[in-house]
Amino acid sequence: MKHDKTILLLSLQLLLLAGLILIEATNQPQSFLRGVLFIAFAAITVMLLLMRLRFKAKLAGMIDALKRAGSGNVNTRLLANDEPAVNELIFAINELIEQLDKIRVQTIKSEAARKSLLSNISHDIRTPLTSIIGYVDALNDDIAASRAEKLEYIGIISRKATALKQLIDEIFDLAKLDADEVPQRSQRLDLAEMARESVIEFLPALKQANMKLTVSIPEEKCLVTADRLSVQRVLNNLMKNAVQHGQQGEVLGVELTEHAGFYQLTIWDKGQGIPEGELTKVFDRMYRTERSRNPMYGGSGLGLAIAKALVEKNGGKIWVESEPGQKTSFTFSMPKNS
Repeated sequence: MKHDKTILLLSLQLLLLAGLILIEATNQPQSFLRGVLFIAFAAITVMLLLMRLRFKAKLAGMIDALKRAGSGNVNTRLLANDEPAVNELIFAINELIEQLDKIRVQTIKSEAARKSLLSNISHDIRTPLTSIIGYVDALNDDIAASRAEKLEYIGIISRKATALKQLIDEIFDLAKLDADEVPQRSQRLDLAEMARESVIEFLPALKQANMKLTVSIPEEKCLVTADRLSVQRVLNNLMKNAVQHGQQGEVLGVELTEHAGFYQLTIWDKGQGIPEGELTKVFDRMYRTERSRNPMYGGSGLGLAIAKALVEKNGGKIWVESEPGQKTSFTFSMPKNS
């Protein structure tokens, strides 16, 4: 590590001053030596003055750079010099500016995502509301000619209202997750038993969708530490997603396996699948593939985003793999509870 030049020069200055005092105290006629010491003392004093001025100039440059960074020019970087203490400060400032740059980029992305989310939410709320208002007006105007037609209108209104309520509930759920207002009560859970319970719960939906079921869940306990309600919600969302988008393949599979200290639960189907370019977007909020935008397939585009948030809050990971027309798998993993 380089020595601090200022401290070194100050030490030499003190030594020279001590030598001069010693000569004066002993009353020895050392005029030549005294002159040399005075010249050295003056030179060191000038060097210290120049170093001080140089430091003030660098400090002014650092202040200007910080002002530019503060005004939004986060591409500004300070150049290091040969002063170790100053270099440490410069490195710290550069790191701070780099963090500001990352925050700025993230803020831009968040703002764009927020605008896109609001646009999608507005569309998805307006569409069922328009249908509800239209059918209510039709009933009020006695457009329905028969009782059967009226009941049909009422059924449509009921389904649209239920879908709208589900969308609003999911929006609130995501808002609470973002604000960290969803309590997580971790406990030991048997993931195998919870998977079996989820499968049983969806048997009527599978029968209605005419889908066969393939299950591979160990008989022994598969213990994890997580929040029970969160795991139930994740299983429900993934099962619902597979039923909605996998009907064409007429089969749904559930597999629970162990890998390197983690339990992995996979829910797969053989539906149309997800194009490769969309795999990284399926967990985005309000994101839906072009096919899933068809009203007959339903879905708010929030279920997978909620599942991802809940899995990560419980220390797990979630991902998707898809070969369109062959197999689409959603898998989440959680650490084993040994």
